[in-house]
Amino acid sequence: MIELGNYNTLKVLRSTSIGLFLGDDEGTEILLPNKYVPEDFQIDQEMEVFCYLDNAERPISTTLKPKIIRNGFAHLKVVEVGAYGAFMDWGLEKHLLVPFREQSQRMEEGNEYVVHCYMDEESMRLTGSSRVDKFLSNDDVSYSQNDPVDLLVYRKTPLGWEVIVDESHKGLVFDSDIFKPISVGERIKGFVKNVRDDKKLDISLQPIGAKMLEPTAKMIFDKLVQHNGFLPLHDKSSPDDIQKTLHMSKKAFKKGVGILYRQRKINIQEDGIHLL
Repeated sequence: MIELGNYNTLKVLRSTSIGLFLGDDEGTEILLPNKYVPEDFQIDQEMEVFCYLDNAERPISTTLKPKIIRNGFAHLKVVEVGAYGAFMDWGLEKHLLVPFREQSQRMEEGNEYVVHCYMDEESMRLTGSSRVDKFLSNDDVSYSQNDPVDLLVYRKTPLGWEVIVDESHKGLVFDSDIFKPISVGERIKGFVKNVRDDKKLDISLQPIGAKMLEPTAKMIFDKLVQHNGFLPLHDKSSPDDIQKTLHMSKKAFKKGVGILYRQRKINIQEDGIHLL
């Protein structure tokens, strides 16, 4: 079955004047227009293509790589606001429509927003929505502390930054756990800090506890190498100076330095840290 809004691996059936017709094992066919046809194709070979509806609402395939797929999330730019909603650039010729009813705030041309792409059951069209909360669920979360996760930052709150966790769940990174600049739409790595009784996820941008030591030490070591073996930081350095230089807390810095010192990789002097 050919799934609209997603990548499909299809077989080349025949070549025509308007392009290649591709098909699946169930006998469904779809056109790959000439402008996307590779020079060296063969009949019966398999191709991975993205399938969606074109401007005439006809199923069509393309070798272009969209910025978002069905049931996914992405940070997209509004290219036009029309009578029915905002049209967003998702990397294809036909823009993705976010109807006014699916906008958490009125979208403006030129601005960027985190949106979800889904198949609208009434119109059977791929549709965007910036009301991302309704597409996230924490009912079936099964994480343990320090599990690595992929994050998409989507909203600033008084407590910190709300993030989409592994394209499925909602999490929060508290301001107190952030030691480097982040912004809406940024994709970053994180770690599960806590799974609350109500299934809410607290997320950290650094490993928790003992697991924090090795990567923190490596970060300091790498920074020393980049700066010719010296950093003007020590126990008396202010938390702000450490955060600006290494994007970590002073507590994490002291732990990392301790590991490097015990491994005899550094020498600590009054002017800072020296790489041995």
